[in-house]
Amino acid sequence: MIEAKDVSLKYPDGTLALNNVNISINKGELVYITGPSGSGKTSFLKLIMGIEYPTSGSLRVLGQNIEQKEESQIRKMRRSIGPVFQEFRLIKGRTALENVIDGLRIIGFSPRRLKEEAELALDKVGLKHKAKSLVENLSWGEAQRVSIARAVARKPSLILADEPTGNLDYENAVKILNLLASFRNENTAVVITTHATHLIEGFKDATFLRVASGIITKDGGERL
Repeated sequence: MIEAKDVSLKYPDGTLALNNVNISINKGELVYITGPSGSGKTSFLKLIMGIEYPTSGSLRVLGQNIEQKEESQIRKMRRSIGPVFQEFRLIKGRTALENVIDGLRIIGFSPRRLKEEAELALDKVGLKHKAKSLVENLSWGEAQRVSIARAVARKPSLILADEPTGNLDYENAVKILNLLASFRNENTAVVITTHATHLIEGFKDATFLRVASGIITKDGGERL
């Protein structure tokens, strides 16, 4: 599903965001990536999304090579990825349901399926009763759930969540992590970045990675 071999990413200003990364992530795998701000966590997700391209090495995601000459194919690949952004990116003045529908419309879902799939996704995240609520009237945790519903409505093969628990209290943060982890039961790989290591201590049967100065290591210190 994700296969990185000797991947490095260097930005134009000379910053080495990732250094010689080797990693494999499979279907149904739950992966937590920890590390301080600026360590390379978000840069790794940008590579997987094809927003950035490796400076060196090779990266394949969902069978697609991530390199600039493959840009048109990468855009198609993104339809199979459900991104959960730190800042939500919901449209104010529209309901929870309309926000999820808009996310499906962008990737070309047929009009007759839009509402049905959006309602199903909101039900999965426990927000069916908030479908007609304007997103600005939702709590922070509810808005995050709408963001997750928008991601899972497209039935992705891969979910990428960048710091999904920021600004949430402990109880709601754990609920969000449990919700995201539950989608691995649908044979979906789930990759979550977080700096809050205390939130993931109780999770079992997951892969724990750490990024520091662009180097990714496994839990225990083995470099990847």
